Amino acid sequence: MLRVLMFLIPLALTIFAFIDCLNTPEDEAKHLPKIAWVFIILLFWIVGPIVWLAAGKVRTPPQGGRTPSEWHRNHRTTWVAPDDNPEFLKSIKDENDKDEAVLKDWEADLRRREEELKKREAGGEDGPKDEPGK
Repeated sequence: MLRVLMFLIPLALTIFAFIDCLNTPEDEAKHLPKIAWVFIILLFWIVGPIVWLAAGKVRTPPQGGRTPSEWHRNHRTTWVAPDDNPEFLKSIKDENDKDEAVLKDWEADLRRREEELKKREAGGEDGPKDEPGK
């Protein structure tokens, strides 16, 4: 059992350090390029992951008692969904206002045409009728 643990613990440490290195942005890797850290972690099986965890990444403690995930969630530079983007919501509102204005114009045009049609029909009935023989 102890022999298995002596194999599994370094393996788990290597896997953790490898995934952590791959998920780290390039500008947060210290001292060496990220690809060099990947090779160090994989080639130097026990020492590489320990060196990566100790000195390979910029590690800053959360400020103000916040967790890193909360900080990233509140300081996004890109929008996750369109309804989170205020510019998108404003464009939808502007489009809706424009559509309402077009609809009001169409309704006014329709009322005007109906009134003209009613006037023609009313004017045609009251006016002189042509006699069939003349």
